[in-house]
Amino acid sequence: MAAPVLRWGSGARRWVFARVDGGSCHRRGAPTGSTSNRIRGQSSVAQQPLHTAQKPRKGEHKWAAVVGLEIHAQISSNSKLFSGSQVRFSAPPNSLVSFFDASLPGTLPVLNRRCVEAAVMTGLALNCHINKKSLFDRKHYFYADLPAGYQITQQRLPIAVNGSLIYGICAGKKQSQVIPKTVRIKQIQLEQDSGKSLHDDLRSQTLIDLNRAGVGLLEVVLEPDMSCGEEAATAVRELQLILQALGTSQANMADYEIQRQISELENGGEILNETRSFHHKLGCTMSMRDKEGKQDYRFMPEPNLPPLVLYDATSLPADADPQQVINIDQIRETLPELPSVTREKLVQQYGMLLEHSFTLLNEVGLLEFFQNVIKETRAEPKRVTSWVLNTFLGYLKQQNLAVSESPVTPSALAELLDLLDSRTISSSAAKQVFEELWKREGKTPRQIVSEKQLELMQDQGVLEQLCHSVMEAHPQVVMDVKKGNPRAVNKLIGLVRKATQSRADPVMIKELLEKKLSL
Repeated sequence: MAAPVLRWGSGARRWVFARVDGGSCHRRGAPTGSTSNRIRGQSSVAQQPLHTAQKPRKGEHKWAAVVGLEIHAQISSNSKLFSGSQVRFSAPPNSLVSFFDASLPGTLPVLNRRCVEAAVMTGLALNCHINKKSLFDRKHYFYADLPAGYQITQQRLPIAVNGSLIYGICAGKKQSQVIPKTVRIKQIQLEQDSGKSLHDDLRSQTLIDLNRAGVGLLEVVLEPDMSCGEEAATAVRELQLILQALGTSQANMADYEIQRQISELENGGEILNETRSFHHKLGCTMSMRDKEGKQDYRFMPEPNLPPLVLYDATSLPADADPQQVINIDQIRETLPELPSVTREKLVQQYGMLLEHSFTLLNEVGLLEFFQNVIKETRAEPKRVTSWVLNTFLGYLKQQNLAVSESPVTPSALAELLDLLDSRTISSSAAKQVFEELWKREGKTPRQIVSEKQLELMQDQGVLEQLCHSVMEAHPQVVMDVKKGNPRAVNKLIGLVRKATQSRADPVMIKELLEKKLSL
């Protein structure tokens, strides 16, 4: 399978910063960059006036971003876009290179069917029009890791155009309101990746690894419809979820650049037109290469590839060989469930809030964990949702762990919730049990409850005696209850629970106290 990849943009897309106070100062473009596992690309920045109803305070400089992106997603395919070379992450350098990948004279490209199907599937999922005829072009530029001196792409007529990506932004004081947003998709095109340059500073030399050369990419061009980094990150996350649901890309990525550019501008700096990469260890972007001059890619039609022709149910020839043609309608029928549909089902089936469904999908592995707990417990879905999103996810974030690294399994949490649901333990005891489970000692919830004697007290006679003793020891509180003070009742309940080390059911205690107070 292909290594997980997303790359950001090219010079055609813009991150436009505008000063809210109306100041005019022209800045040059700044591409955003890549993470260690191959996120690379460009975008440009310019400054323009921004009309706003909210006037900033004196001396305050505010910046608004207008964001458009080009995202390169590495296609999940066993072989490269135009050759039969295997695609495998972390293979030994230059061990997966065919004659065509190395650009030996006389070698010809052979289009990978899987990559075309992935492009069509992605286009359909993103509401694009699929062109039944698309063309390949050569994009010329010189990098040491691009042996042919050009990249095969689709510049004139791409495989998919005019789509849209709908995503949701959580807003409000408690992030409890989901606001739908839409970003237009200009086009989706197929293109081949370049190789990788490895810089050895100690020896002052650069080594070339062509394993990645020729790997298939989906370039998704988003129009500049987004207004901040949060929107851009949320839109890309939604695209990531869609690509992963389709299986067209593993789609790992990261974002950083907006805050760096704002800081640079506000400190009197200049945004250069350059390609930047993301340094995963330092957590920042770094300049890779200048792009001061206008890029002349000298696009020309790819002479070794004929037009790519696709069909639908109405245009498919009767005698067509299914192995030699691609049917758009057939691919449409096989589309898997998309994230938006999954969220709707979660809301309808379990009665959860829409923002909770977003959280379940956005955290890698969390939805599967939730569904496994649901399968194994008798507890109500709302209680499961609360425990997974609050307690479980809270512990993960506190210790910076992924769901796959959790010491608490779905089965263990399901058993704990069953104990809580059957009123074997109280809510506070359940939290104690969860904390013990997190210590990775290999004990089940029932074993922990038994060892620590956390079971709720069920002997009504013993509880009645405890209530009587507490009331006698706190006559003033009893008097306050009789005067109609509701807080006094809670205080009595708390005193009884304290006497039982929180092993008494507060509902039963309240009933017993009310019965005694009414006598």
